[in-house]
Amino acid sequence: MEEEKGYLATVPLQLTGSQMDIVEKRYASSDSEAIDLFKRASSRLLTVNKWGDYAGISSFLLMDAHGIRVDRPAQKEDYIRIDIPGPGTEAGMGYDWVKIEDITNTHEENRQVLSMTVRPCSHPISEKEEIAHFLKSEATSTFVITLSDLCISAEEHGRNEMPNTSNGSFFDKGRNYVVGMAAKLGLSYPQWKSLVKALLQD
Repeated sequence: MEEEKGYLATVPLQLTGSQMDIVEKRYASSDSEAIDLFKRASSRLLTVNKWGDYAGISSFLLMDAHGIRVDRPAQKEDYIRIDIPGPGTEAGMGYDWVKIEDITNTHEENRQVLSMTVRPCSHPISEKEEIAHFLKSEATSTFVITLSDLCISAEEHGRNEMPNTSNGSFFDKGRNYVVGMAAKLGLSYPQWKSLVKALLQD
């Protein structure tokens, strides 16, 4: 499979539910311009607190392991608090939550890749282990910035996306079904499309 080759090895395999693949590309006129664009896009990807400005639909806040907001580049094991339009989850205290489970930065002869994978999780300070997200914990989103010669790409790859209706309160199950099905029908596509495009803008 293609996902087993090259940088897409950082994207989990698609096993169940829905998937999404969004790719934006730009071409630089020189090596130095390409490197600058890659560095800027990478910095924007890791500046999670600005994602809402780029995506324009939901708002995002980067949190540490104690659920405290931090203003720094994202790191592995950080949390992202997501405020999407409409009511949030009771399990997430009004929000959806994902955890950054992997960040990789590889540099080969003609290619640099920054990849970040997030997964639905419970609230970082909750004693319960209920997934506080409209998708099940099998779901992932992997964001990738790639520099290959003079081509710079920004990508989002969603895998194993299924509505989270198996745990939480009756309200959460109903809410997650509605939001999860909306995402499955493609309503989350515009948000991630706006984000990956913004990562490559001047």
